[in-house]
Amino acid sequence: MIKLIASDLDGTLLRDGAQELTPRAVRLIHKLTQKGIHFVAASGRQYDSERYIFRKIKDDISYISDNGSLCIHQGEAISCGNISDGLALRVIDEVRKNSEYELLISRPEASYIEAGNPDFENHMKNVMHFNIRTVKDIRDVELPFMKIAVANLGTDDNMEYLNHLKDMFGQEIKAVTSGTIWIDFITPGCSKGKALKTLMERFGIKPEECMAFGDEYNDVEMLELAGKSYAMSGSAPGIAQHAAYVTDSVEDVLEEVLGGLD
Repeated sequence: MIKLIASDLDGTLLRDGAQELTPRAVRLIHKLTQKGIHFVAASGRQYDSERYIFRKIKDDISYISDNGSLCIHQGEAISCGNISDGLALRVIDEVRKNSEYELLISRPEASYIEAGNPDFENHMKNVMHFNIRTVKDIRDVELPFMKIAVANLGTDDNMEYLNHLKDMFGQEIKAVTSGTIWIDFITPGCSKGKALKTLMERFGIKPEECMAFGDEYNDVEMLELAGKSYAMSGSAPGIAQHAAYVTDSVEDVLEEVLGGLD
């Protein structure tokens, strides 16, 4: 029996660039939690952004944010990871060499961007609904950082730059695509899968009692951990190899799970 369901957001539960859950998704997740099934939002997004998306049922679910750097259940931080200070600053200095990319860093209280690109600031505040603080110089933000991400609003193909960043830092930190405009640096020792395992241990849930959904490389560990895993149709190349099934719709699968409980 499935006792926990974890889902990525962008490209998975939120399809085709959507920034809001459908009424059907809200209804299904609410019903699942009422029947005692844990639901976990697992995203590269910030915790505040996740809470906004699930605002109608925000206290009914658990959260994995910042690609697993922060895991929260009922308002309590279950786990939190940080990038080493020296590595974080070297990554920032390297990204600054490419004017096409914007930096975003996250700490538990907020995410930070540098002033100068109103389109990016608007995207983060009013589209993604992040708790954003704009600063003159990200290097002046208090260390340590939970997450570093870079974005290019003008392209949906970041592979060349991703490969460059892997060449520069691949021995020290994992860099992955996270949605069409994003490259995320995964905090060493952290992942959605590791955070999910922490929650499973807290709830006494076995892998075979867990279901997970994802579509990008930051979902791989989570998909491999769950006993019943789904890659989304149209996932990044190779992601389906890490999942047991492929689906067009998280909501359809949730409906099936509910049907099996009746």
